[in-house]
Amino acid sequence: MEYGFTIAAYAVAAVLFILSLGGLSGQESAKRAVWYGIVGMAIAVVATLIGPGQGLWLLSLILIAAGAAVGYQLATKVQMTQMPELVAIMHSLVGLAAVFVGFNADLMINDIAGLYEEAGQVFGAVGPNGYTAVGLPAATYEGLSSFGQLIAKKTGVEIGILRVELVLGIWIGAVTFTGSIIAYGKLAGKVDTSAAKLPGGHLLNAGAAGLSLLFAIMYLSGAGSWTLVLLTLLALFIGYHLIMGIGGADMPVVVSMLNSYSGWAAAAIGFSLGNDLLIVVGALVGSSGAILSYIMCKAMNRSFVSVILGGFGGPAGEQMAVEGEQIAIEADGVAQALNEADSVIIIPGYGMAVAQAQSAVSDLVKKLRAQGKNVRFAIHPVAGRLPGHMNVLLAEAKVPYDIVMEMDEINDDFPTTDVAIVIGSNDIVNPAAQDDPNSPIAGMPVLECWKAKQVFVSKRGQGTGYSGIENPLFFKENTRMFYGDAKASLDKLLPMID
Repeated sequence: MEYGFTIAAYAVAAVLFILSLGGLSGQESAKRAVWYGIVGMAIAVVATLIGPGQGLWLLSLILIAAGAAVGYQLATKVQMTQMPELVAIMHSLVGLAAVFVGFNADLMINDIAGLYEEAGQVFGAVGPNGYTAVGLPAATYEGLSSFGQLIAKKTGVEIGILRVELVLGIWIGAVTFTGSIIAYGKLAGKVDTSAAKLPGGHLLNAGAAGLSLLFAIMYLSGAGSWTLVLLTLLALFIGYHLIMGIGGADMPVVVSMLNSYSGWAAAAIGFSLGNDLLIVVGALVGSSGAILSYIMCKAMNRSFVSVILGGFGGPAGEQMAVEGEQIAIEADGVAQALNEADSVIIIPGYGMAVAQAQSAVSDLVKKLRAQGKNVRFAIHPVAGRLPGHMNVLLAEAKVPYDIVMEMDEINDDFPTTDVAIVIGSNDIVNPAAQDDPNSPIAGMPVLECWKAKQVFVSKRGQGTGYSGIENPLFFKENTRMFYGDAKASLDKLLPMID
């Protein structure tokens, strides 16, 4: 077999990618899983360079080195608080790559068709004696790139299938590209995080989708490449308008959704290029992103369709008025409560990431556990602005894995807990989700920390948080507001813990 090594290497890489994805489901195995992914990708790159796509090695190595340099700079300079927007902007690159590959495939099909016409042959038919099996003169065929030779070998039916694949790749890639850029802008605070639609809202999206389908049919019917250009422009608009219409609190779902889109775009690239490994990897990313989006939507008591079409934080009627006042407390009051407590639950949120307070939180936990106190963490599925954001921060601070609990595991323990500490969280601890049917987050499962005997909320100020929704927790009688930067507040608190 001409490229037996490449096929075998792709099989090994695919297994490593599957092991990597499976290992990321647990904190204990995540580090090993990352190495599986790194080794798998290294094998895939080497196998591709010496496989069917071999050639232009100098240019390939230069591009790989440039990409590695950029990736290294980003990895070393980007803060953990910026990881969600980094992931979002990387999705946009996958989408853009799908668009370029799709147009390249279309151009190559047209070029090959022209060569067949010059040779007096029918594209997709077998030629007579003196021609290759694909109907082109041998010299012409051998002068083609490996991608060109791949297309030249295809039958008429296979060319039709390739056209379908490249249309899907371009459309999904274009939606992913602009959608990811808007998601990046919202996560980075460069774009208004509120849900915003143009007049006509859903009708505009539906109209653009309908026109996209029309142009796709026209392209497949032989209308010409101009239909692809218009289809791409419509897809770019859909990606932009779709994500602009989704509010900030739904951005974790949007990031995982765009992750899924980028996976399907990569799979479409794989079909176009005839690369089995790219198809497998794209399917893995696409399906895992879709499953994660479903899990997160379930955690928010929202349907996937409602997130995509409706966005978060829309009007749902007159909301209940919040009564009471926010009562502040100083570090000595918090320290006294912690010294007297037997059980403590800590709820981290995006504010902990912003303040880089995970190490201070870890030091607090060590002190409390050294006194024999039962200290645990409660992690909501959508805490932070990226799935698993809090878990990564706590792992970075070397918090023991066995005391980091998911919402379903720990929610019933709040009534028997002495102290609950909320660090930079808002929506995931908002009782309005249960008490106010008109709240934008009505029905969303939340961490019921207000059932603890005492609740301390570490927060910069009296703002409403990322989603702009007021939180009645801050006004409850057993809640005290520990105002200030989370790290500075904890650094002040730590010496007071006996």
